Amino acid sequence: MPIKKMWGGRFEKAASELVDEFGASISFDQEMAKEDIMGSLAHVKMLKATNILSATDADQIIKGLEELKTELADHGLHFTVANEDIHMNIEALLTEKIGPVAGKLHTGRSRNDQVATDFHLYIKERLPKVVAAIKELQQALVRLASENVETIMPGYTHMQHAQPISYGHYLMAYFQMFQRDVERFQFNQQHTDLSPLGAAALAGTTFPIDRQMTADLLGFKAPYANSLDAVSDRDLKLLSVVIPH
Repeated sequence: MPIKKMWGGRFEKAASELVDEFGASISFDQEMAKEDIMGSLAHVKMLKATNILSATDADQIIKGLEELKTELADHGLHFTVANEDIHMNIEALLTEKIGPVAGKLHTGRSRNDQVATDFHLYIKERLPKVVAAIKELQQALVRLASENVETIMPGYTHMQHAQPISYGHYLMAYFQMFQRDVERFQFNQQHTDLSPLGAAALAGTTFPIDRQMTADLLGFKAPYANSLDAVSDRDLKLLSVVIPH
């Protein structure tokens, strides 16, 4: 069942299937399905703890999300272009399970901080794997370089033979290049450790949410200090390279 698009109110008719396919991001952001469920679970647990949602409603939402989490891990979930992105797809699946109470999950939350939280979680899990893979490659370069200290190869400059150099020396140049990547990704890990959740659309929410609680539940060091920065920060996306599942 497609979820009504949040931007659809300005149009009199539903978009055609072709327009849905053009605007959909589910083909790639489904990679963040686990992170989307994790963020929602932390949010609804906080809504329950702060009495923003009743225990009855919160427990029903938590149960539905936990079931989706299990299904995703066991055999995957079926996503549709009609629901355009991972957030709307998860919401649609949750609504099918527990009914309209699923809509209360968005209390005190915006799609803006939800998207940002998903991406932070995604990068936070994968950057250490990227660093580990680069270090493994560096170790291979060191081994190969040590075996070829006296192996001679032509060195080039301006696409012309310049002077003979050690093949081991050549390989260690790439070791140093990759070392800069390691240092860059390790620095980026500090920025992944901030939680955008609770920033809402851009200026927070009037609900008495507990941002530190959701940050703790999701394993973040702290929430962003500024809500505008939390939902507009693109540095992390530009500076990070991630690996797929």
